[in-house]
Amino acid sequence: MSEVKKIATRDSYGNALAELGKEADNLVVLDADLAAATKTGVFQKAFPDRHIDCGIAESNMMGIAAGIASTGKVPFVSTFAMFAAGRAFEQVRNSIGYPHLNVKIGATHAGISVGEDGASHQCNEDIALMRVIPGMTIINPSDDVEAKAAVRAAYAYEGPVYLRFGRLAVPVINDRADYKFEIGKGVTLRDGKDLAIIATGLCVSGALEAAEKLAADGIDARVINIHTIKPIDADLIVKAAQETGKIVTVEEHSVIGGLGGAVAEVLSEKCPTKMLRIGMEDVFGESGPAVQLLEKYGLDAEGIYKKVKAFQ
Repeated sequence: MSEVKKIATRDSYGNALAELGKEADNLVVLDADLAAATKTGVFQKAFPDRHIDCGIAESNMMGIAAGIASTGKVPFVSTFAMFAAGRAFEQVRNSIGYPHLNVKIGATHAGISVGEDGASHQCNEDIALMRVIPGMTIINPSDDVEAKAAVRAAYAYEGPVYLRFGRLAVPVINDRADYKFEIGKGVTLRDGKDLAIIATGLCVSGALEAAEKLAADGIDARVINIHTIKPIDADLIVKAAQETGKIVTVEEHSVIGGLGGAVAEVLSEKCPTKMLRIGMEDVFGESGPAVQLLEKYGLDAEGIYKKVKAFQ
C-alpha cells in the first residue's frame, strides 16, 4: 500500500490564496511578520502589491483589515490562532464582528499540534472565543482538499469568517471526485449504527482510523466531519443521534466551548442523547513533538479508539 499523502493545512491556505489571487483582484492579504510561517508568503511573492505586512501588531492589523473591507475589497488577515483569536479578540469583536464586515481571518498554528512552541502558543480556546461573536462563521478544515475549498467558500461568502489551520501535516482524506464543500453542512464519511463519532479538523482522519479499529471489535461507528463549527449542521447531528443513540465528539481544542459544546447544545435542545466529548480537558498544553502530544492527550487514532470503546 502506498503511503498516505500528508499536507499541513497552513500550506493549503497559502496555496489557495495564491490561486484565488489570480482570479480575484479585490483580494488583499495582511500578515503580522509571519508570512513564512502562515504561508501567505506564497501570495506575497505572486502579488506583492496586494500583500501588507503589518508587523508584530496583530490588534492593529485587524483594524486595518476592517478599513480595507469597508472599501469593498476582501481582506484575508493572517497570524497564529493564539494572536488572531486571543490577543486581538477585542478588535475582532468590535471592529469586524459588530459592523459585520467582510473580513476573513486565516488563523494558523491552532491547537497542541503547534508542538515545541508550548502552551503560550497552543491555542485550544479560539473556537470558543470566536463562537460567541454574533455573526461569525467558523470553519475548521480536515485536510488539504477541504482547506483549499474553505478558502474559496470564505471568499465567496459575505461576512466575517474565522478559518482555522494547523502546523502539522495531516492525511489527505477528501481527495475524491464527488467531494463537495458547503458552509454549514457536515459530511458523513463512514456509515454506522452503534454510535456516531463527530470530528473536526486534524482529528477527522484519526476518527476514521479509530472507526476501523472499532469495527474489528464489532463496534459499527459512523464518522461525521463537521468542518463548519458555526453555523453548525444541527439536522445532521440530530439525525445521527436518533439513528445511533450515542454521540462522541473529537477536537483538537478544549472540550469547553468548541465542537463538543456546540453539539451538546444542539442535542440538549433537540434530541437529548448519551454523549462523550474528546478533546483537551480543562488544562493548558505543553512543549513537545506534535505527534507525541496528540498521543499523550488521547487525540490520536489509538487514543480516540480507547476512549470510544470504554464509552460503549
